[in-house]
Amino acid sequence: MVPDIKRHYIRINPVDIDNPQPNEDPNQGMLAIANRPPGSQWQFPAKEIVDAGFLELVRYGIRKPSDRLIVDSLKVVDAILKVDTPLGSCWHRYNHDGYGQREDGGPFLSYGKGRAWPLLTGERGHYELAAGHDVQPFIQAMEAFASDTGMLPEQIWDKPDRPDSHLYCGRPTGSAMPLAWAHAEYIKLLRSVHDGKVFDWIPEVANRYSENQKPTQFLEVWKFNRQIRTIKQGYTLRIQALAPFCLHWSNDNWQTIHNVDSTATSIDIEFVDITISPHHPSTVDFTFFWTDSQNWENSNYQVAFVD
Repeated sequence: MVPDIKRHYIRINPVDIDNPQPNEDPNQGMLAIANRPPGSQWQFPAKEIVDAGFLELVRYGIRKPSDRLIVDSLKVVDAILKVDTPLGSCWHRYNHDGYGQREDGGPFLSYGKGRAWPLLTGERGHYELAAGHDVQPFIQAMEAFASDTGMLPEQIWDKPDRPDSHLYCGRPTGSAMPLAWAHAEYIKLLRSVHDGKVFDWIPEVANRYSENQKPTQFLEVWKFNRQIRTIKQGYTLRIQALAPFCLHWSNDNWQTIHNVDSTATSIDIEFVDITISPHHPSTVDFTFFWTDSQNWENSNYQVAFVD
C-alpha cells in the first residue's frame, strides 16, 4: 500500500459471523467487492482495502486527531483515495469500488467505477477542525461541487472532462442529487466551524477514551459466538454470557480450581475477568455452571495465553 507505513486501519475484516472460532487475522482475509465490471477481479486481500471510516473515532472523541494510527491511516487514505480536482480535494469511498459512473462516462448499470464523494470532503473537514487546521478549503470545495442550483451530488466526476457525456472534473456525475447525507454533512461542518469544535464530539466519550485519565486495561473477550483460542500475555480474559453463571476454571490443567460468580451489567450481559501474570505462560480451561437452571454447561473450553 504505502511502503513506509506498516500499520493502518482497513475497511473491514471479513470474518465469518456464523463461525464461533473464525480466523480473525486481517492479513489472511479476502474481501468481496460488489458492482465490479464483468470478468474483473471481485475479491481482494482485506488488508489492502481502505476507507476513511476511522475518522468517526476522532469526531466522537474516541481518538485524538494526533493519534499515530489515525495519522498514518490518513496518509494511506490520501495516497490511495484522494482526488485533486480544479474545484478542490475529494475522496473515493474505498479502493476498487464499483459503484459509480463507468470508465467511458456511461451510467452505472449494475457495475461501474466508484467516484469521489463530496460528503467525504466534509468529513475530512471535521477532522481538520479537530486537528486545529484551516477548514475553509473543505467548505469551499463542497460548495464548488454543487450544481448551479446549489444541490450537492452523491459523486463528482474525477477524471478529465468528457463534454460528450456532460461530465466535467469536479462537477456532478449522474449520481443521486441532491444527496441529503451530503447536505447534512455540509450544514454540520458550518455549525462545527461556528462553534469552534466538532458537532459530533461527545465530551463524556473523549474523557473516557482519548484523554487517558485512566490506565488502559487490555481486554480480550470470549463469548459463545466468538470463542477465541489465544490471548496475548498481559491481557485480561473477559468471559461473557447472556445469563448468570459461576465460572469453573483452572490454569494448571485442573490441579487447582477456581469458582467465580459472574458480574451483571445493565445491558443483560454477565461476565468474569481472568488475569494471569504476564511472566507465567498458561492455558486456561473453563466451563459454566448456570445459576438460574442449576445446570452445568457439559462442555469444557480453553484459551491459551501466548507471547
